[in-house]
Amino acid sequence: MNVEAVHEYLRGLQGRIVAALEEIDGSAFRADAWQRPEGGGGTSRVLEEGGFFERAGVNLSRVQGDRLPHSATASRPDLQGRGYEAMGVSLVLHPRNPYCPTVHMNVRFFVASKQGEAPVWWFGGGMDLTPYYGFEEDARHFHATCRRALEPFGAERYPRFKRWCDEYFFLRHRNEPRGIGGIFFDDLNEPDFETCLALARSVGDHFLTAYVPIVERRRAHPYGEREREFQAYRRGRYVEFNLVYDRGTLFGLQSGGRAESILVSMPPRAAWRYDWKPEAGSPEKRLYTEFLRPRDW
Repeated sequence: MNVEAVHEYLRGLQGRIVAALEEIDGSAFRADAWQRPEGGGGTSRVLEEGGFFERAGVNLSRVQGDRLPHSATASRPDLQGRGYEAMGVSLVLHPRNPYCPTVHMNVRFFVASKQGEAPVWWFGGGMDLTPYYGFEEDARHFHATCRRALEPFGAERYPRFKRWCDEYFFLRHRNEPRGIGGIFFDDLNEPDFETCLALARSVGDHFLTAYVPIVERRRAHPYGEREREFQAYRRGRYVEFNLVYDRGTLFGLQSGGRAESILVSMPPRAAWRYDWKPEAGSPEKRLYTEFLRPRDW
């Protein structure tokens, strides 16, 4: 197990992604280095009110602690009480144009330790797409790229991780998906460290290939206040998921992480309407009927 190799990869991944996003937007990201009193720190790279992105956050963190938070042990009770080191790159991008989807990507690594016992390590991560106006071409491209990222690691990986993503990014209190999914995985520690690191790297390395062509297709699409209002309404669902269900958000808050960096995933503009329903036959209704349901893209 080479912890430093993981961190070096993550640091390079953040740099490569930020450079590509700056090229898309035409503006520079702000860099905030921060330290955590309990141990560790990170660098948040943030862009607000850019030429293309209304908000974009690409975070790198590496933190240590004496006890794993509940969000990390809920599915692994055998790890309760262990000390830990956690590192990762996590990003959420919110374009201003409603025809360009919000996107999330995360690659993370954990080591849980206890005196007298061998350390327990695992990888997690994935990427998922949240459109406001659906395009089948975009959905097929995103999922095809996710499939290619996992192909070298076995034919069973993509369908399993896609299903996991569909189940994870689901608002149970609304009975609806957050978006069109992608891939999601956690607790990955087999068959060995090198293979798991290679898989996590492949997911991270395929992110720009999955997302940038969609941006290039949609960024010039005209829009008006109707589309912006619907975007704000659907962004409200994004906020609900992140604050109620998202394990990364909960881990960060429960472990005493930097709130500004954790909550940079939130959209800068969101809205809620009481019992609102889209009009039959409208593009907004089509999002619900054709995209906000699990599909084999």
